[in-house]
Amino acid sequence: MGGGGFSQEREDRLLDDLVLGLAREVRGRDRPHVCFIGTASGDNHEYLATFYASYARRTEATHLGLFGRTVDDIEALLLDQDLIHVGGGNTANMLAIWRVHGVDRALRAAWDAGVVLAGVSAGANCWFQGSTTDSFGGLAALADGLAFLPGSFSPHYDGEARRRPVYRQLVGSGQLPGGYAADDHTAFVFHGADLAEVVAGRPEARGYRVARGPAGDPVETELPTRYLG
Repeated sequence: MGGGGFSQEREDRLLDDLVLGLAREVRGRDRPHVCFIGTASGDNHEYLATFYASYARRTEATHLGLFGRTVDDIEALLLDQDLIHVGGGNTANMLAIWRVHGVDRALRAAWDAGVVLAGVSAGANCWFQGSTTDSFGGLAALADGLAFLPGSFSPHYDGEARRRPVYRQLVGSGQLPGGYAADDHTAFVFHGADLAEVVAGRPEARGYRVARGPAGDPVETELPTRYLG
């Protein structure tokens, strides 16, 4: 998700309904097991409370905290989930902390087992090879994502004025491989590493493919986007 979902729109549940529907379809439980990972926000307590307020009545909800960690076997926890939802925040810090605690390996095991993986902003950046991030202050390229999905990603494509020009420049210059850009309230749905569709929680939200052209110029293509409302 480029932006949106429970963390931004408490009354608009279209993107959250989508990922829960995928979890039910793929894993077969009517009341899915859902784990929230809020590392990118430093396990912010308000963010965590918003997750539980949005998910606890419809799911078996839990979370993985790494600041004051209490979970011994992270892989076992994540393999028991139907959906893992990663929150937004600082992508670079999140990836570094995950690697210290082995969360990167546990997420890979969950992905291989068919657990639905989702996230917003930093929680979307992480699945790709690279992304745009404000982790270092201004917007910059981050090239050491988990690489479950090929290429790069940019969230908040319409929500922050510099996201679009910076991502286009980074792809055009070769600092990031070509990839995908999501407006706020837009989500890219992948089956394995293959893009299945682009969906949106608002009718005007869109998704894009951005590639490097022959002359090193960025080539942006708007993708068909299905409104969920």
